Amino acid sequence: MSRKNSDRMGGHRQSNAMPPSSPTQQAGAFSFVVPTDFVDLPSKGAYYPANHPLYNKDVLEIKHMTAKEEDILTSKVLLKKGIAIDRVIANVIVDKSIDPNSLLVGDRNAIVIALRAASYGSRYETKVVCPACQTKVEFAFDLEESNVYSGEDTSAIDIARNEDSTFDVELPATKIMATFRLLTGRDEKTYLSNLEQDKKSKAGEKAVTRQLMTMLVAANGDDRIETRRYVAQNLPSKDSRHLRLAYKLVNPNIDLTQDFECSSCGFEEPMEVPLGADFFWPDR
Repeated sequence: MSRKNSDRMGGHRQSNAMPPSSPTQQAGAFSFVVPTDFVDLPSKGAYYPANHPLYNKDVLEIKHMTAKEEDILTSKVLLKKGIAIDRVIANVIVDKSIDPNSLLVGDRNAIVIALRAASYGSRYETKVVCPACQTKVEFAFDLEESNVYSGEDTSAIDIARNEDSTFDVELPATKIMATFRLLTGRDEKTYLSNLEQDKKSKAGEKAVTRQLMTMLVAANGDDRIETRRYVAQNLPSKDSRHLRLAYKLVNPNIDLTQDFECSSCGFEEPMEVPLGADFFWPDR
């Protein structure tokens, strides 16, 4: 969904402000420079702590993927463990002082999309199911048409940002003042791991309560885990939805929504680009 303060995503760009470090691959007398690009960060570095390497940085330098990264993306072991993308991100970031797991989810998404566009082009052809006729059709998305949303359009809800980059929002039904934070790659992995444990326990997935627990820092200033768990599990749906909407509004990310038209029935509506298994393997 396009917003008035969203910027067109360049995907990757060269920057005159920061000359690329040009990593070199070398074997004996043979060597060559691995191309690097600068990725626009949706967060603009505004939500990292002062001691983080990306604090107040609006771009991140990455090197292009090589066959080595393609090996990682085809590793059944790494894919099964869910760490293939993490390994690739760690490999391509030029500044090795940056912990990939500490990146905000939106910034990680920007890196992944930039890598795909640089490696295989911005045209992403994949199969999608038409919401109207349920036919699986081929459709081409343009990754260069994605927008960078910096998390500033909060006019719909009264949200206060704190000095530690957490946020306060009053929930409409219970009047609880909820304090929440933006999630990192490490948080996302923990969340997904917990969902997998839910499946194995046959207790049923707890996607919403897990999400609330992960983002919730405190309720009325009480940050004890038992308080946060109780609130996450017992919030009225109106408050749960309000809190998740507040998070979405402040969360800097890549907006991948594009206009879809079904070639079978002609149905049209905005659709988020599906990041399927063929995202990094367009020719398989």
